Amino acid sequence: MAGLTAADIKVAEVHDCFTIAEIMAYEDLGFCTKGEGAAFIADKQSYIGGSTPVNVDGGLKAKGHPVGATGVSMACEMVRQLRAEAGERQVKGADVGLTHNVGGIGQYCFVNVFVKD
Repeated sequence: MAGLTAADIKVAEVHDCFTIAEIMAYEDLGFCTKGEGAAFIADKQSYIGGSTPVNVDGGLKAKGHPVGATGVSMACEMVRQLRAEAGERQVKGADVGLTHNVGGIGQYCFVNVFVKD
């Protein structure tokens, strides 16, 4: 709907309530092909300097996964990235970001694209 592809995303925050959920998000969002999520991590493609840095703030588990506040924390991180205010975790050239959040018992999934204006 945004007219962008996964290759356009410079930084992302994905719902990582469990390790497998993060890997599945990489594959579902097109950051890598199906079945290649683990290799995506092993090859450090989700790290700063990789093809798509993901959860560079540590992700939801690093925040204690505050249910109800996770989407807000993702949006705040994305704004910091696009404003180049993320300090040591800043992704160079971050001008398009994505957040992916899951709610309920998996029946809701919200994907937002942020673009630096």
